[in-house]
Amino acid sequence: MNTKGLTIPSKDGYSMPAEFSEHEATILIWPERPGSWKNNAAQAQRDFAVIAEILLASERVFVLVNPGKEKPAKAKLPHGAELLVIPSDDAWARDTAPTFVKNKAGNVRGVNWCFNAWGGTFDGLYADWERDNALAEAFCRAAGYKMYDASPFVLEGGSIHSDGEGTLLTTECCLLSKGRNPHMTKPEIEEKLCSYTGAQKIIWLPGGIFNDETNGHVDNIACFTKPGEAVLAWTDNKSDPQYCLSSACLKAFENSTDAASRKIKVHKLPIPEHPVTITEEDMQGFTFEPGEDMREIGERLAASYVNFYFANKAVLVPQFGGKNADSDKEALNILKKLCPGREVIGIYARNILCGGGNIHCITQQIPK
Repeated sequence: MNTKGLTIPSKDGYSMPAEFSEHEATILIWPERPGSWKNNAAQAQRDFAVIAEILLASERVFVLVNPGKEKPAKAKLPHGAELLVIPSDDAWARDTAPTFVKNKAGNVRGVNWCFNAWGGTFDGLYADWERDNALAEAFCRAAGYKMYDASPFVLEGGSIHSDGEGTLLTTECCLLSKGRNPHMTKPEIEEKLCSYTGAQKIIWLPGGIFNDETNGHVDNIACFTKPGEAVLAWTDNKSDPQYCLSSACLKAFENSTDAASRKIKVHKLPIPEHPVTITEEDMQGFTFEPGEDMREIGERLAASYVNFYFANKAVLVPQFGGKNADSDKEALNILKKLCPGREVIGIYARNILCGGGNIHCITQQIPK
């Protein structure tokens, strides 16, 4: 990793591409943490392997593994997955791997944010996040990418989405939370985001998905499907606590324009009709460490179809099964219309959701 001569991305002509632009690779982190992945991560590891196999059809896949875990991971992963031994505390690559920026010549560099487990000592989800905070720099060094260091600015990749044309999407509930950068004002945070992503315009949505333990990451509530168009997690059920949250976000979209002065065309993507909750059986599979946020029986999980991932030739969409089979199909049908040219693939993702996130949360794209 070479940082000589680097200033900040925007001054060097670098900006954050859209996720739907072409990828060189996707980063995954092999799941192990017993407080996130129940039953020794057996189901989650199978799900990660399925996702890796789909991705390998159109792009490289890096899988980061903890020291000493290469052999068991390799035995379960598809041929072609590239393993890198890089220590981690958990498997949320969206939030701990680098965010990548690119210039007009096609050069790609990483951005290292400060990671504090979604809130640090204020409301973070586990007590020790040192390895996760070091992961982005370690990956850039191992993979040969120059890196910009934005620390001590705290940010997770799941809290921002780019349209690739100068517009960034984020949420106030996350980026203005007391566990992130409480010493900074909203304009100062906005300036930092623009400096390190190359954005010219930030669209602030007020809230996220109900009960999202990340303080409301944007990748669960809304994302761009193309410049000038976005999907928004939605419910028509006014008695659902999500209704007010999504309605406020829709109003924010309606009152905003993007960097190209376009009004954003918003497509509603309904949340699962029936809340996905933690069961007694789920709880028996977890082992929580001291200081770690614990699940509870009956806890409503932040289930959202917006937490899908654009691959080069596919869109990987969470599916929850059971009573939500019809909701699953509806989400696939909506995204098929919005994502022409890509195969829209449903992935049963309840096991990932029980860990606290979903398909988008476990992936991080490297631009071509």
